[in-house]
Amino acid sequence: MFPQFIVRRGNIQPFSHSESASPLALLCAVSPCLPSRLIVYSDFRGIVHSIRTITRHFIIGRVRAHRSNEAMQYYRVILPLAVAMQVLLASAALGEDYGSSAPRLGGHTLHWGGGSATAAPTPRLTAAPTPTAPMPSSEAAPVPFERRRGMDLSEFEEIARRCNPTLAQAAARVQAARAEWVQAGLYPNPHVGYEAHEMNDEGQAGQQGAAFGQEFVTAGKLRRNREVAAHAIRQAEYAWAAQNGRVLNDVRQAFYEVLVAQRTVELTERLVGVGQEGVRVAEELFRAQEVSRVDVLQARIEADTAHILAEKARNRRRAAWRNLAVVIGMADMQPVPLLGEIQDGLARLTWEESLGRVLGNSPVLAETRAGVARAEARVERELAERIPNLDLQAGVLYDNATRDTIAEVAVGVALPLFNRNQGNIRKAQMELVAARGEVRRVALELQQQLAMVFERYENARWQVEKYAREILPNAQTSLELVTVGYRQGEFGYVTLLTAQRTFFRVNLAYVETLRELRLAAVSIEGDLLSDSLQQR
Repeated sequence: MFPQFIVRRGNIQPFSHSESASPLALLCAVSPCLPSRLIVYSDFRGIVHSIRTITRHFIIGRVRAHRSNEAMQYYRVILPLAVAMQVLLASAALGEDYGSSAPRLGGHTLHWGGGSATAAPTPRLTAAPTPTAPMPSSEAAPVPFERRRGMDLSEFEEIARRCNPTLAQAAARVQAARAEWVQAGLYPNPHVGYEAHEMNDEGQAGQQGAAFGQEFVTAGKLRRNREVAAHAIRQAEYAWAAQNGRVLNDVRQAFYEVLVAQRTVELTERLVGVGQEGVRVAEELFRAQEVSRVDVLQARIEADTAHILAEKARNRRRAAWRNLAVVIGMADMQPVPLLGEIQDGLARLTWEESLGRVLGNSPVLAETRAGVARAEARVERELAERIPNLDLQAGVLYDNATRDTIAEVAVGVALPLFNRNQGNIRKAQMELVAARGEVRRVALELQQQLAMVFERYENARWQVEKYAREILPNAQTSLELVTVGYRQGEFGYVTLLTAQRTFFRVNLAYVETLRELRLAAVSIEGDLLSDSLQQR
């Protein structure tokens, strides 16, 4: 199906010719009589018929109006140029209208040149996130840490959705893919020009007039272009979903890292208090000559060791907070207390359920499957390229020698004798093979990653249960018995220090095991997505 130019003629206004009238003045006078708009649809044979009809009606009307051979000669010269000018303006207007209706999110676009409407694929996002700052920066007046409002995990996730720059990048790539979808289906522009033959032949101006042409795309190439671009949009959407998952997983892991560090600071500060109390008691007993100086030194060593652990815990909390602030996209955000418990919402996971979830929900794997569909569409597009496009040229000329108006039409097509697009077809076929292999590779890679993460999860799960059922209760009971026995003189101070040290170290180890369990669970439940700030 090929476009046809149908021209609607406007009202003819009287024109008074004078010897001083210039061709430009004639052109301006004739312009109101030319087409008011162009309508593009199928069947190219109407082109010649339309030009012939316009020319005949226009010239006959002018001859009847003026009954002058001189006026008729001017009109025959000017008419083709005016037609060419109006065709150019109308085609530009069509191009502008089509561009303004380029599909946006959920929009529709008509193919230029007829056919049915083709809907652009509907994406899962609307616009790139706009970073906002819900918290004061470090330049604001400092507020004591304990007096700052606490925040839970959902608040940090919301901030990351708005402020993490990688999500805006991924959203922009989706919009770029949609723009490529628009461009891929645009019809080639028509071209117009001035044409002259046999000039200065026997002192005559020869044949002069206007010509225009159009390339007609065959074999549904534009539709296939948009099919390829539509699958590219799907890939970009899955890439956005994967990046969104990476950001949320990183935020959750960073949140629990800070929560663990916060809990570790609390335990080590209590251990410091116990150490200081132990030093005080040991010094009193030493002055009463109930213990030796070795016991005092041992108490000071334990107290100094507790101070070191507390300082390391505070440094770890600062580093974990900085990491959390960077992940959410607000690196200058002041530290705030975190609300929640490390073990809240921990579900028991199994290998079968975890494997099915990862293989079924992973956006990375879905992106590779969309890549296979895109490669298949690319093969079909390259096969369609074997059918050449049709090139139509048409023109209207005035022969100054015979005083005749001539219409000419030329149709051309490339003969696929040597270049049948065989190289690109083979390339597309091999890319399809590679895309199918990529799906298999990504699936195996996910299973490999899951196997390693699930091992850490199972180990941490077993240790957490062991601590909760046996080790923590035993440490608590041991500390209580030793404390009572020490007050009654049944145990020495060294035994009390050992019990206290054991109790707090067990609690610290339990918190660290909870950290391992939580991070492994976040990774598994988040489809093994991580490292959101790494360039891809």
